[in-house]
Amino acid sequence: MIELDHVHKTYLHHGKPIRVLADINMVVRRGESVAVMGASGVGKSTLLHIMGSLEPPTEGSVRFMGRDLYALDEPGVCRLRNREIGFVFQFHHLLSEFSALENTMIPALIGRVSREAAQTMATRILDRVGLGHRLMHRPGELSGGEQQRVAIARALVMNPKLILADEPTGNLDWATGEEIADLLFDLNQDVSLTMVVATHNPKLAAGMSTQMEIVGGRIQV
Repeated sequence: MIELDHVHKTYLHHGKPIRVLADINMVVRRGESVAVMGASGVGKSTLLHIMGSLEPPTEGSVRFMGRDLYALDEPGVCRLRNREIGFVFQFHHLLSEFSALENTMIPALIGRVSREAAQTMATRILDRVGLGHRLMHRPGELSGGEQQRVAIARALVMNPKLILADEPTGNLDWATGEEIADLLFDLNQDVSLTMVVATHNPKLAAGMSTQMEIVGGRIQV
């Protein structure tokens, strides 16, 4: 599904280079679920951003389904993000003035799916994540867990090949985080959804097929 080959990431801070990732080599296979762990600030989010075409590596290559991700032109990258990679973040980033249904429809509408088809797609996936009865509720009318379920539905609406989730339970209480973890496990098992999850949640990490940790900018399995 995705392969990182000798990936490095260095930032400049006041003219001084700060190395975040050093010689990362990893392969994620179709249907695999991978937990990326590590202390805050070690580069978990950076790794997911590089895998999702949001931020280029300083060195190295990233191949997605055999394609060099950072050799694609801008329209090609945008199409790939819209159709083949779904993103879930710690903070759901839902539009407060839109309903759960409308928020979930957004990627489909951006992908030029007709409004009628987008509504059908969004309704189906919201039902799948347990929110079929909350379609017309706005984020302010939903609990934190329900808001994150909408964010997951939005990431899934285009039926992507890969989900990248950055601390998807990190902003939730323990019980709600458990519910979201169980939902991600179910999605991985039921539809063989490939996912890479950056997390501090031990239950979520333990339920993934592969666990790895970033220490000193390097991957430890």
